Amino acid sequence: MVLTIHHLQASQSERLPWLCEELHIPYTLTLHQRAPVFSPQSIKDLNPLGQAPVIQDGSLTLAESAACVEYIIHVYGNGALALGPAHKDYPSYLYWFHFANGNLQPQLLLLVQLAHISPNPSTTARYTQRLHASLALMDARLLATGAWLAGEDFTAADIMTVFTLTTMRMFYPLDLSPYPRILSYLERVAQREGYRKARAKADPELELMIEGKPPRPFRDRLKAEGKM
Repeated sequence: MVLTIHHLQASQSERLPWLCEELHIPYTLTLHQRAPVFSPQSIKDLNPLGQAPVIQDGSLTLAESAACVEYIIHVYGNGALALGPAHKDYPSYLYWFHFANGNLQPQLLLLVQLAHISPNPSTTARYTQRLHASLALMDARLLATGAWLAGEDFTAADIMTVFTLTTMRMFYPLDLSPYPRILSYLERVAQREGYRKARAKADPELELMIEGKPPRPFRDRLKAEGKM
């Protein structure tokens, strides 16, 4: 039975088609459009929390992107793109794999939410500073490795991270211009055949969003299409 990936377009579930393309794993891709901003009922029918991605594999239905990534790597990928305890970069791999959803993405999501409730400016400034501290840490890491987050090897830590630096910026105008190593890193990502194939299948209408300046806001795109 072929693995099925349920992808909410313009969301973190873009990680899974990319992973499968990198590992040359056959999969069926089911696309779900936002309605118009949040998840449609079709995603809620699969996951009561209304979050994507969701994968189905036989009788299994699994959500949470990190869990899905690990499942695919170890069930279908023979451990490829993960580093094991014997690898010299194993601690770095663990750190950056979990940094994506444990630190970087929640910080940006908090700023997305604050932008809609008009909080005290000092509150926004404090959390903006925290986000930029994380970006500076990543920029320094990429200077040190000269390649990928875990080290010399491209890994699932990179697949977990790139969404927040690209597509998620449609929901918050994050400028990455002060971080030249991050921008060089995104250029390397965009050159990967697996990434380009996945984007063409999962979100063909979206540009790659690897430039420093923020991409066009998602809500502006909806308004231009008459969806808001």
